[in-house]
Amino acid sequence: MYQEIIDKVKPELDKVVVFLENELAKIRTSGASASLVEDIEVECFGQNFSLKQLASISVTGPREITIHPWDKSYFESIEKAVARSSTGASTIADGDTIRLNLPPLSAEHRENLSKLVAQKKEETRQTIRKWRGDAWNQIQDLTTEGKIREDDKFRAKDKLQEIIDDYNEKIDKLTENKIKEISL
Repeated sequence: MYQEIIDKVKPELDKVVVFLENELAKIRTSGASASLVEDIEVECFGQNFSLKQLASISVTGPREITIHPWDKSYFESIEKAVARSSTGASTIADGDTIRLNLPPLSAEHRENLSKLVAQKKEETRQTIRKWRGDAWNQIQDLTTEGKIREDDKFRAKDKLQEIIDDYNEKIDKLTENKIKEISL
């Protein structure tokens, strides 16, 4: 019976790790990446859209991103949104294309990005701990109700902790890799 609780928590833990991966992809490294700009909010025709909904985004150089709006009427809105974003890139309007030139990362900026990665890591770990706590509480409730034996409760605790350790290891690897990318 405790296995069902653990099986229900695994997909939630997977979602937490995927969310972390997506958040880390948005953090700039020394190279250009479309994920840096694809979720920038663009106000167009009185509504907000993500940039990826309005334009094609491509990486054309080690520190250059090209944005090509699908409709010329989006161009000005996209240009303003990108200029206001926190990418730190200089924007160049080139006909019907917007080019972003990313400056090299300073040591101070690299340090701030590393701190941001550490913050995301801690937030993710807190979410993992929340899911572990929820699962453990369910297991204890079932033990109190007599649906799980006492020795199974402790097997469940060990199994749950083993799974949590695996997910924490994944989180560590993801964040370590991102910090290495920032340091390059």
